[in-house]
Amino acid sequence: MAVLNVNPTRMELKRLKNRLKTAQRGHKLLKDKTDEMIRRFIVIARENKRLRREIEKELGGALENFMRARAMTAPQIIDEAVMMPSRKISLECGKKTVMGVAVPDISLGDDNNSELYPYSFLTVTDELDNSVKTLNLLLAKLIELAEVEKSCNLLADEIEKNKRRVNALENIMIPQMEETIKYITMKLDENERASLVRLMKVKDIIAH
Repeated sequence: MAVLNVNPTRMELKRLKNRLKTAQRGHKLLKDKTDEMIRRFIVIARENKRLRREIEKELGGALENFMRARAMTAPQIIDEAVMMPSRKISLECGKKTVMGVAVPDISLGDDNNSELYPYSFLTVTDELDNSVKTLNLLLAKLIELAEVEKSCNLLADEIEKNKRRVNALENIMIPQMEETIKYITMKLDENERASLVRLMKVKDIIAH
């Protein structure tokens, strides 16, 4: 490991020792933070997996009901029934923090006065009703999934950045400072011994 390009003085040695202590504290804090972020990431990733499985299962059922409705009803009737949605929603997008990382916070607003089914029950089958009902219920889950999935991506990016910082401190900066401290200490010891030898020679010359 190469040493830093510094002057081997006591002042520089003291400064480097302080920097080393700061780097070691920072390394520990970053490592602890990364470990906690990984724990949080695992929790969110499991929630993401659970939501995705539920949505895929329910979405498959809704599409199956829709295909049955199309098979049992004239295509133009189905098209007219679902052409104009009657439900209105609104989204409020904000932010929240997880271990210092800003992640999305999405809330779903709904028009309670709107009708769930935008058609007459006399013209379509129960399969279409079930499909529309399932899809409406899935909307909130889809928004939650988008929020959770984005949070996973942002946390994963931050974990990767923190790991690079930890590795840089652990494998480059801290060892480099330790080597430099050893080098300066060795140089100062050599200078001290040389000074002592010179003093002893001067003393011998004076004594003779």
